[in-house]
Amino acid sequence: MANRYLMAVDAGTGSVRAVLFNEDGAQVSCVQREWTHGEDPRYPGSMDFDWVHNWELASACIRGAIAEAGVDAADIAAVSTTCMREGIVLYDEAGREIWACANVDARSDDEVGELIRMNPELEKEIYRESGQTYALGALPRILWVKNKLPELYARVKTVSMFNDWLIYKLTGVLKTEPSNGCTTGIFDLQKRQWDAGIMRKVGLKDDIFPPVAECGEVVSRVNARGAADTGLKEGTPVAGGAGDNAAAAVGTGVVEEGKAFTTLGTSGVVFAHSDRVTIDPQGRVHTFCSAVPGCWTVMSCTLAAGLSLHWFRDNFCKEEMVAADGIGKDPYFLMDQEAARVPIGANHLIYMPYLMGERSPKLDPNARGVFFGLSAIHTKYDMLRAVLEGVIYSQRECLDILRGMGVVSSEMLACGGGGTSPLWRQMMADVYNLPVRTSSSKEGPALGAAILAGVAAGVYESVPAACRKLVKASDPQPPIPENHDKYEPFYQLYCKLYPAMKDCFAQLQTAEG
Repeated sequence: MANRYLMAVDAGTGSVRAVLFNEDGAQVSCVQREWTHGEDPRYPGSMDFDWVHNWELASACIRGAIAEAGVDAADIAAVSTTCMREGIVLYDEAGREIWACANVDARSDDEVGELIRMNPELEKEIYRESGQTYALGALPRILWVKNKLPELYARVKTVSMFNDWLIYKLTGVLKTEPSNGCTTGIFDLQKRQWDAGIMRKVGLKDDIFPPVAECGEVVSRVNARGAADTGLKEGTPVAGGAGDNAAAAVGTGVVEEGKAFTTLGTSGVVFAHSDRVTIDPQGRVHTFCSAVPGCWTVMSCTLAAGLSLHWFRDNFCKEEMVAADGIGKDPYFLMDQEAARVPIGANHLIYMPYLMGERSPKLDPNARGVFFGLSAIHTKYDMLRAVLEGVIYSQRECLDILRGMGVVSSEMLACGGGGTSPLWRQMMADVYNLPVRTSSSKEGPALGAAILAGVAAGVYESVPAACRKLVKASDPQPPIPENHDKYEPFYQLYCKLYPAMKDCFAQLQTAEG
């Protein structure tokens, strides 16, 4: 039998790449290009998406990955996609793109406030049904177009997510899948379908979104235009993919009860699998449809995890950056060494990582970073240790909410740049009181999309079966019981600080000198 390959198109906020895997899950090639975005000067915070040029970039990545691997396109068994969630594309009656924005587009804040003012009870209903809040997802962006660009909105026939758009360009068929559809706030989590009742209540047509196909199902096949653009063979199956975190869960094997991962990238994410729909009554975390059919995930997102460490490095660790360059090491390696010399609790110093406001579990744009307990005895390395610990406390606070919802993990995978630090991983193990592993694959979302493609093409029996075969993890890094006991009083104090300071954060934002 000829070798079979699986193509994943991974579209992030800033770039797109095509990654080719063999059926054993090994990466064969990868080609990446940066997206083109633009800001409309009339609307601060906007991020328009150039769909014409960006499809050319995506096509070039696919052609490049095939060429780099030196494979016959006929041996690619299937294609799937993963993408930034919450960005949207609007189409007219003829199926032509007429407007698109990226997931970080922030021009619709006024629509969020107006929705809450007009119908606060509807926000609660949307959260109960969809697991989402007004502040996120496609809904406020669609309403912004409706309110601010009524002539354009009058031409809108269909709204899709970016995953849907990529598949549309390959196949000419427009469908969505649950892991992205549920981020809109107008999706029924239980039924894994659009919620026509909520659409009507917010003033949208109930047929404005594409039909739903499950992740890992064949949506359609590459058509002649898609083949000409990308070099893929016409007729190649194209599978419903997944949003970035949902695909990362597949790519790291978090597809069964009891499994979870923590990502320490720019932001911090705790992401856990669940075999049932579980909603936090206080709206502090988000529930999504899993890329595994009939399953769900619960996710938190803190805004300044790795960003906190990056900020500290750039402002306080110039000497370490110079020294690291001289010996060919990463500055974070030297910073870890220094932080490891500081005792647990950072000599009674606590850091609150709210440099960008906070999303989970606070949802407070006014929150700001704090060093609590700073005194003349402290050095920059105490502060460094406090930053590392404070970020893990913020993730533990989210994990505790999941535990309270009955979403319990028996072990944790550490992902993202921060997950490469043995010191930070040990902090995670000790504070969580869980063993921590790392995945052998550094291509979590792309591998997840490739697995979904393989399931659709019949290469693998199911998503969990594929993960058990392909996804490997390191030996567990166990918690040290005495360390957990030392961290616990500092963590409990950390949890008390934000409620005590909440009103002061708000006052600080309105204070005038």
